[in-house]
Amino acid sequence: MPKHKKARVGFRIDMTPMVDVAMLLLTFFMLATSFKPPEEVTVALPSSHSAFKVPDADVMTITVNKEGKIWLGVDNQGLMEALFGKPARYKMAVQIDRKEDLGNLMIQARIKNPRLRTVVKGDKDAPFGPVEDVMGVLQKTQITRFNLVTEFDKS
Repeated sequence: MPKHKKARVGFRIDMTPMVDVAMLLLTFFMLATSFKPPEEVTVALPSSHSAFKVPDADVMTITVNKEGKIWLGVDNQGLMEALFGKPARYKMAVQIDRKEDLGNLMIQARIKNPRLRTVVKGDKDAPFGPVEDVMGVLQKTQITRFNLVTEFDKS
């Protein structure tokens, strides 16, 4: 007696639910992700006509707000943790109480990463005294190359 083979029945998987879930996940992550963490201190930058671009990586930022308080930040999380401890790992900047500490921290940061570029951000309404102190500390630590951050004035 000959055996009869059954005809194969093709099947089809509906991919619509999987595509819907993928799009929902993609939308969720796009809306929930913050690409740049909020800054610790906000400053209103003075305007200038210089179009020089600040470097993107290996940046040490010294910020002076309008009250004259000095903040120091590094773009590397590991270096921030090494300088200021574990609580400061995910912060953009930490307030410096004494200008003597600023010099020591800048030297430590430059020892750990010699490619660091120094950037000074000052509020346009900041008193000149703290900015002068920062310039003096930069001179004492022999950091002679630094950038002053300003807002580009197109007019």
